[in-house]
Amino acid sequence: MNTQANAMPESPLTPEIVPPISAPRLFFWSVRRELWEHRSIYIAPLAIAIVILFAFLVSLIHMPDRIRTEFALDSMKHQELVEQQYNFVAMLFMGSYLIVAVFYCLDALHGERRDRSVLFWKSLPVSDLTTVLSKASIPIIVMPLLIFAITIATQLAMLLLNSAAFLASGKSVMELWSELPLFQMSLGLFFHLLLVHGFCFAPIYSWMLLVSAWARRAPFLWAVLPPFAIGIVEKIAFNTSHFAEMLGGMMGGGDTIPYPSSANGGMDMSTHLNLAQFLSSPGLWVGLLFAAVCLAGAVRLRRYRDPI
Repeated sequence: MNTQANAMPESPLTPEIVPPISAPRLFFWSVRRELWEHRSIYIAPLAIAIVILFAFLVSLIHMPDRIRTEFALDSMKHQELVEQQYNFVAMLFMGSYLIVAVFYCLDALHGERRDRSVLFWKSLPVSDLTTVLSKASIPIIVMPLLIFAITIATQLAMLLLNSAAFLASGKSVMELWSELPLFQMSLGLFFHLLLVHGFCFAPIYSWMLLVSAWARRAPFLWAVLPPFAIGIVEKIAFNTSHFAEMLGGMMGGGDTIPYPSSANGGMDMSTHLNLAQFLSSPGLWVGLLFAAVCLAGAVRLRRYRDPI
């Protein structure tokens, strides 16, 4: 009897041991969760791309007359006019990037406390550190790469439409392609998005995430009023504006950002020297240290802060 009992198979009700999910995989799915929940991250730039291409398509009606007028100018001015519309498109996407990033950071931790979904997410085996870092990676890493890809795709579509207009006007397409250093412009745009809008603005994004984790209401006001008050107090008490200049330099990217240095947007050796100078700038690492402190505070607040 005991032998038969011992020979019986294990009960199917015995729970199976599930291996733990690795930290990189949890981080990856946390980032995907942010993209699922905040679709404006990619819908807004895609909508702007559609509007830009539609407007550019309408402008092709007057393209033959404009081509004849532009070719009457000297080569330098003609090249500046050709590059101007592509640079303007890049600036539009960078502006949309800043607007979306600011509103995302202010709502990233505040929104889940407001709708009390934070209680569900905390029940999952995902740490607060992983959650906060995944939210911080959206404006610092994911959005620069996303905006860069959408901008390049839009500029390539514009270039194809422009080439068709050149052929319709009896001009050689090689004249357009030779005067538009698209590769150099794209390289400069990539550095600008990743370094300026990503790493230089990391303290601002981290500060907004901290405020989003702390504020019970109106996170935008709580994020803006303290820096504004510091600038006012400094100006009245010491008649200086070092804090405002520091924020302005941060928003402008500083003087060591590797912009294209040649007149036509090309890259030369000084760009690489500027890149090395940028990476060795003390202000960059001080800002990143401040960002790390803000993110650590956001992790702690998310762990102990109650839903709204």
